[in-house]
Amino acid sequence: MRRLTLDDLYRLATPSDPRIDPAGTAVAYTLTTSDRDGDATVAEIWLAAPGAEPRRLATGSAPRWSPDGSTLAFLKPVDGTPQLHLLPMSGGEPRVLTEAKLGAGAAVWSPDGAFIAYSGPAGELDPNAPVVADRLDHKADGAGLLRGLTSQVFVVEVASGESRRLTSGAFHAGEPSWSPAGDHLVFAADIEKAADPAPGRPGTDGDLSVRGAIHRVGLDGGEPERLTGPELIATAAWYLGERLIVAGFREHPSGHTRLFELTGGETVEIETGLDRNVMTGAPGYPGATPALLGEDLLFCVRDRGYTHLVRLPAGSASAEPLEAGGQVVAGVSVAAGRVAHVAATPYSQGEVFLDGEQLTAYAPADVALFEATARRFTAPDGTEVEGFVLRDPELSGPGPLLLDIHGGPHNAWAPVFDGVHLYHQVLAAAGWTVLTLNPRASDGYGEAFYTAALGAWGLADTGDFLSPLDELVAEGVADPDRLAVTGYSYGGYMSCWLSTQTDRFRAVIPGGCVSDLTSMSGTSDAGLLLKRHELREELVKTSPLTYVSRVRTPTLILHGQNDDRCPVGQAEQWFAALREREVPVRLVRYPGGSHLFILNGRPSHRFDYNERIVQWLQQWVIDSQS
Repeated sequence: MRRLTLDDLYRLATPSDPRIDPAGTAVAYTLTTSDRDGDATVAEIWLAAPGAEPRRLATGSAPRWSPDGSTLAFLKPVDGTPQLHLLPMSGGEPRVLTEAKLGAGAAVWSPDGAFIAYSGPAGELDPNAPVVADRLDHKADGAGLLRGLTSQVFVVEVASGESRRLTSGAFHAGEPSWSPAGDHLVFAADIEKAADPAPGRPGTDGDLSVRGAIHRVGLDGGEPERLTGPELIATAAWYLGERLIVAGFREHPSGHTRLFELTGGETVEIETGLDRNVMTGAPGYPGATPALLGEDLLFCVRDRGYTHLVRLPAGSASAEPLEAGGQVVAGVSVAAGRVAHVAATPYSQGEVFLDGEQLTAYAPADVALFEATARRFTAPDGTEVEGFVLRDPELSGPGPLLLDIHGGPHNAWAPVFDGVHLYHQVLAAAGWTVLTLNPRASDGYGEAFYTAALGAWGLADTGDFLSPLDELVAEGVADPDRLAVTGYSYGGYMSCWLSTQTDRFRAVIPGGCVSDLTSMSGTSDAGLLLKRHELREELVKTSPLTYVSRVRTPTLILHGQNDDRCPVGQAEQWFAALREREVPVRLVRYPGGSHLFILNGRPSHRFDYNERIVQWLQQWVIDSQS
């Protein structure tokens, strides 16, 4: 058996979005790989079943079964634009269903299978026209300048391919869900009208506050009907049988996502007995949409870094685990009383399971992976902080250590194989210890812990990082003269911050960083949200740039050129400030890279990101100490 190398990035295959067929006999899923020659991410539809080898069905993503299981709808680009295709399971080639000018979204079949609904872009796109903005939400990370485009609900007739748009307006409609009778759809959006819009302004002010409600629209379109009240910030809704389940926040978006049920015109929170965040799934935030298993409600929660699938029995207020422990679940589907899910494990970046039986084997079979060990540390104020130590168990004595800080800040590390941060395994093979920590504000440790750094970025959690380093140095695990820190997004912010608070690190590598919270609050696509609900207006005293004169540590800055969440100007400011002070610094910009490029960007960029981290650590931590 060999150790993992960065070249394995091009050998990894990762399943996602599992969809069990209506008979409960097989699971369709998206399989993502990296094409080295074409420098592209490749998505394909595969099918797995018990007792059979998985087989490829088509190029594409987002598979969705028709209610009778005879057809599989999926997305595939046509002339560069995603369109819905229909694959007959009896044989034959896929049929292109949509010709949406700006592209279609994932299919949502009507109960009778006659129609497919989807949320997709709408508007007139002229890339050369002046961009006029009356609202702050005129851009979005990954999409860039929206140029007036919105997401709207469309319905297409399966037999004819005839499509019609059901909604319109200055709002973004989330993925729709069909009513049991198939006579209307529900979706999440903020379409509340401003009470008294100023002259020359649009009639909505949703960009100035965080709002969201569930709306209903009939198949003839028209004005959507609002179903939920202002006490709830609703983010998504699903008809599960006769039940209408809603995900959202109570009044403000600073805490856990919760589940509610809309019944009789009232929205009632579903009691789960868990002080845990409901995970509905998003890039970098694993989870799945809720589902029904018989009368029981299935959903995902984060717990101590892991993302678990749990079951809430009918009539109960106490949820219980459903899948085996030690997994990070990132997709769930239910049919015919059976449950399919995709999950990462300590040995694999993702596998497909059916009723707990593993159907696939995508783990690199010829690679021996190091396993992380869970540890508990104590911060200076007595707060317990969990971390994971990745290290060759055959090593003895102190060695170089890399502290890697997750983003969010409301994300979390888990001790499973991480196909994004391959440098963890590469460094462990080279004699390094890699420490990943879940400091306060991390997800999976209760809502009080989740909200413990609001308005106090850096101020509240610095000790959560430095105290574990002190413990590992005292234990003889880490060499105090060979410490380094890296992180992405909030981890990039914290890497910059820590370099202003201590000189114990020999190298600092902020990725997708934030250095000046004042400028970021006005240039990020989520700037006002962060300013009001996360930072609580504490911008100057929590900005690394305020204390940049203290920095002496060699710094490598890695940043996507088209990042609208943490705009590249943040990296430029930090680079310029360090260069002016003659601190060894290098800025690497990835053309076309959004904030999520380390997850879904060009394979060559993802490889380069990993490789530069290893090289910078070698240069400034190992070679400089020789």
